[in-house]
Amino acid sequence: MIDLIVFSVGNSRYALNIENIQRIIQAKELTAIPSSSELIDGMMSHEGRVIKVLNFRKLIGVIPYDEELKKSFEKFKIAHQEWMEALVYAVENGTPFVKTTNPHKCDLGMWLDKFNSYDDKVSAVLNDLLQSHKDLHSLGGDILDLYKVDVQEAQEMLKKEMNAQFSKSMGYLDLFISELEGVSSSLQKLILYEGKNTTFAIKVDTIEDIAHIEESMIMNSNEEHGSSEYLELLGILDIDGALINIIKHIDIPK
Repeated sequence: MIDLIVFSVGNSRYALNIENIQRIIQAKELTAIPSSSELIDGMMSHEGRVIKVLNFRKLIGVIPYDEELKKSFEKFKIAHQEWMEALVYAVENGTPFVKTTNPHKCDLGMWLDKFNSYDDKVSAVLNDLLQSHKDLHSLGGDILDLYKVDVQEAQEMLKKEMNAQFSKSMGYLDLFISELEGVSSSLQKLILYEGKNTTFAIKVDTIEDIAHIEESMIMNSNEEHGSSEYLELLGILDIDGALINIIKHIDIPK
């Protein structure tokens, strides 16, 4: 029986033998290392030791986490522009408004509800975004309620208040997007890994689970996906239909 730490990077899952893991900590601000490998994000001080940080996304050739987040947030922004256009059309033409006025039910709201930041600057921007996003949806609901009793007043409210609130909310959303590098650090985790000759940290997206398995459950694979001179895969594990790449050994560039 072996115990594995399962983590995700992008759309892929990997696992490390728990015997090689000293600790899992929150990602933190790093100090750059001049002339180091592009796979290394930098170094940090931890319990009196200087530890290098290996970026697992770079190791397997996946786009940086903050870039992936930026794509998601650009979609959130487009979705709110469409939300606003649908509201305007509904109030001006008397058609049903089928999108949500609940700030916790749209894709952006559901993402924000799950996010906590350990960065003071990001937290300040987050609080402003949360409030303005809530006010945007609340105002939309108020306008739709008013429309039922006074169409003209609802249309005036839409022109006078809604455009300003929408611009304010999108401004805070743009500001949050500009801080996505800090946001990604608040989300990612560092696995303190003990290799053959050194201890270093591995930056991953999410820690998913601890798997207790029989070694016989690991299947051989002919695929070399994700392998490199610094990463050796042992095989693949199938847990409830989810394929997990089992890491035999991982190393960090000198």
